[in-house]
Amino acid sequence: MMQKPKCPIIAIEEHYWDPELTKTYVGPESGRGGDIDKRLYDMGALRIQEMDEAGIDVQVLSHGAPSTQKLPADTAAKMTATVNDRLAGYVKSNPKRFAAFGALPTAVPDAAADELERCVKTLGMKGAMIHGTANGEFLDKQKFWPIFERAEKLDVPIYLHPSLPDPRVTEIYLQDYAKDFPLVVRPAWGFTVETATIAIRLVLSGLFDKYPKLKIILGHFGETIPFLLWRIDSALKRPGGKQVAFRDIFSKNFYLTTSGFFSNPALLCCVMEMGVDHILFAVDWPFVIDNKSAVEWMADVPLSDEDKAKILSGNAQKLLRM
Repeated sequence: MMQKPKCPIIAIEEHYWDPELTKTYVGPESGRGGDIDKRLYDMGALRIQEMDEAGIDVQVLSHGAPSTQKLPADTAAKMTATVNDRLAGYVKSNPKRFAAFGALPTAVPDAAADELERCVKTLGMKGAMIHGTANGEFLDKQKFWPIFERAEKLDVPIYLHPSLPDPRVTEIYLQDYAKDFPLVVRPAWGFTVETATIAIRLVLSGLFDKYPKLKIILGHFGETIPFLLWRIDSALKRPGGKQVAFRDIFSKNFYLTTSGFFSNPALLCCVMEMGVDHILFAVDWPFVIDNKSAVEWMADVPLSDEDKAKILSGNAQKLLRM
């Protein structure tokens, strides 16, 4: 194994599954079996062992997709609170190795805002993670804005994580190849399109005009948006439409992680567009099972030791107040 960097390593998109919550999942979201499911349910020896083998000091835990985004309104708040209480218990049992993002009952936005505050103030969590749309509704709808208002007030980030695209999108765009290439619907393309679309819609909605200090985290190096940022911004400034400072908002209010994307060209693009202070280390464990590959990649990226230290832990310590 590489020599451990002279800084802590904090990985901030590392997943688990709550058995009670996952019983509500159906179809392709109900689990894949094998090594991934085994690790998702492990909150002890195996998780710690694989962190130690890679030299990862802290995992910021978050529930895997679709988390609580498909719960019905009549049960969402109660179940989400129970799930968060259990997660807080795991963190409390080993606080030197774990922190957490809470889940939110987005089916009831006002209750979700209150649960975010409870997660932060009572349970000590670092923010919250939302997976995809909320029962098929995009998060830019103003009914969801109380969540973002509370996040800004608490000065904690909301992590936007992928979930499966709308079935209609899959059918029209991807179904012809889904049988032979099942992951084209997931990380190979479907997740990226879904999450990038949500992020773009949030900017266009005027959300950041209303809440200019709101912080949003995107995994997977920003779901392609940094590469496209100049073009998106330029196109939106052409005559005939409402004006939005897309590039300014994105580079100020959004933070990116390395989760599941260990590429020097992608990293350098993000550094050039966003600045190194907006990039944080993540593995995406256990969907990326090999923690070591992510840590070893970071050892050789073409950045200064100071910048590597910011990505590996300094930026997380600042953003998440760890």
